[in-house]
Amino acid sequence: MRIVHSAGFRAFRSHALALLLCSPFALSAQQFLSAPDTSQAPVEPKALHSFDLEAIDKAADPCADFYQFACGNWRKNNPIPSDQSRWGRFNELSERNRYLLYVDLKKAADSPSTPLQRKYGSFFAACMDTGLADKLGDQPILPLFARIDAIRDKKDIAAVAAYLDSKTPTGIFFRFGVEQDQVDSSKQIEAVHQGGLTLPDRDYYIQDDPHMQEIRDKYRAYIVTVLKLTGEAEDQAKTEAGQIIDIETALAKGATPRVKLRDPENRYHIMTFTALDQLDANFEWAAYFKGIHAPEVSDLNVGQPDFFKAENQVIGDQSLDALKAYLKFHVLNGVASWLSQPFEDANFDFFQKTLNGQAEQTARWKRCTAATDRALGEAVGQDWVKENFPPQAKQNMEQLVAALKTALAADIQALPWMTADTKKQAEAKLDAFRQKIGYPDKWRDYSKFEVTRTNFIEDLDHSSAFEFNYEMNKVGKPVDEKEWGMTPPTVNAYYNPPQNDINFPAGILQPPFYEFSKDPAVNFGGIGVVIGHEMTHGFDDEGSKYDGQGNVKPWWTDADNAAFQKRLACEIDEYNGFEPVPGVHLNGKLTLGENTADNGGIRIAWQALLATLAQQGKTIDDKIDGYSEAQRYFISFAQIWCENRTEQVSRVAAKTDPHSPGMFRANGTVRNFDEFGKAFGCHVGQPMMPDDACRVW
Repeated sequence: MRIVHSAGFRAFRSHALALLLCSPFALSAQQFLSAPDTSQAPVEPKALHSFDLEAIDKAADPCADFYQFACGNWRKNNPIPSDQSRWGRFNELSERNRYLLYVDLKKAADSPSTPLQRKYGSFFAACMDTGLADKLGDQPILPLFARIDAIRDKKDIAAVAAYLDSKTPTGIFFRFGVEQDQVDSSKQIEAVHQGGLTLPDRDYYIQDDPHMQEIRDKYRAYIVTVLKLTGEAEDQAKTEAGQIIDIETALAKGATPRVKLRDPENRYHIMTFTALDQLDANFEWAAYFKGIHAPEVSDLNVGQPDFFKAENQVIGDQSLDALKAYLKFHVLNGVASWLSQPFEDANFDFFQKTLNGQAEQTARWKRCTAATDRALGEAVGQDWVKENFPPQAKQNMEQLVAALKTALAADIQALPWMTADTKKQAEAKLDAFRQKIGYPDKWRDYSKFEVTRTNFIEDLDHSSAFEFNYEMNKVGKPVDEKEWGMTPPTVNAYYNPPQNDINFPAGILQPPFYEFSKDPAVNFGGIGVVIGHEMTHGFDDEGSKYDGQGNVKPWWTDADNAAFQKRLACEIDEYNGFEPVPGVHLNGKLTLGENTADNGGIRIAWQALLATLAQQGKTIDDKIDGYSEAQRYFISFAQIWCENRTEQVSRVAAKTDPHSPGMFRANGTVRNFDEFGKAFGCHVGQPMMPDDACRVW
């Protein structure tokens, strides 16, 4: 039950290039060019480059396993560092960006030259003060425990929940936020969505296979450990751990499965406040909305009604003591990694080591850099982009986007399975695309963001309160179409259906994704496919349900939709067959949108490359360093996804990540594109040139 920045609430409807599997207190996926120094001392990463010849495994047959061919030597020479659970090309760049950001933060903490630098420097300095954290122990959360202990009746829970929601980073029961209305994207409305779970997915509470049972046992042990650190006796801690898991399990059973949430209809149910009160009568909604000072409106979106029925049952069935134990644990768990060393160690051991297979804790300076970027991203970003994102980079990106738009328009016209009426609507949506490149035109105002410099937990509370108030102020206001959902240094990109826009933070617009000095094939295979990927999201299984104004509205003929669904089914079956871990299959429905975007992106970037080469008087067969432009295009694409993962992260991702692992993002995409087989001389029937290839866009 946590206020979420618009980007967070877009998690159900926004499509990012990569879901970054890392610590909840880490930046994007971050790593050094070579294995980093695991000590606490920051080390400047090496400069990065696009198209790595040394990464190529020439002993591998590109027609049998292109990923091994393009990335084999990179994977061999880049084992997962001990402070990470995933290591990839995204990580390399994110780690470099994080170091550059750290340099700015350290300077601001020591000798700020502007009020804004003093603010984010103080936030960073407070985070880095481990001595104070160890001295305070659990003291920062004791006032919140006292509030919860003072609850004398279940009717009082809502008021306490409102305080926790609006003043702290605690997440309880459900998530409250502000979002664009699905049927009228010009409106910003209040919404409540399912939440309240600690484990990665509802399946972790419900499935009874040995792996899930082991995870639940270790989760129970973690709860006992941290409760004991607050002074509870072991017997009491064990009793409360059982109660907490019982509550979360009941909520999990009432939650809508992740795959179903891909359908906008499964997360949009407008209700009056009276109807919500009747649906979940055991939660005092009037007290909650009064406590968060919500603007008075007639109705709101109740994303998943069945979940709130389950919440009603939980509050009715569970004892007051059990509910208070649940509240206290969520307060504690929300900040455990920032408390004294014993809390931090326990939190790391379960969430990073057990769940993700990470061997060692990420250095404090890395985590504090990431935390500052999350809390004050557009404050820090103002200085970061001045140093690391020249105007030329933005201009080049605008040219690439224009080339990709032209290619996608041509692709739509050439589709053999779509009729003229639907093509006309698709073109209208493409014409309405907006783009945001690099950083916001107008920076957020942080003047009301309070920072102590002496108490990081309090600073985290201030951050949550600031974010909550920022979101609440949107209700009833016009949509800010220039607002960003990612900070400038982020190595990622996204498409947002309600705004029908594509977004490319400055952090990704550099090697290995884009390098000005490289030939067009390398850049179109890198950032070009990224652009095409985000554009294609506007027409994937989810994005295709939104029109050009960002409203959920049918714009397909029945016949075209049937043809579309048939082609999507081909991709679902294909990716269902991929196994990231022996015996663990990908979920083709969960990854459908990202797979469709990958397969569409590589096609339209290819068309844009051909047009660009023609303008330059070059051909796709021209060679550089022994590889044709066609081959360099595909190698550049695959090398973006070079990575190594722990088995644990692969298992979690198979349940929760809408993106396929790097191996299948590369191989699964090129095997569906006949131009790849031509470029490498493959023949039909080989793994990378099957006779049953799938194509949507």
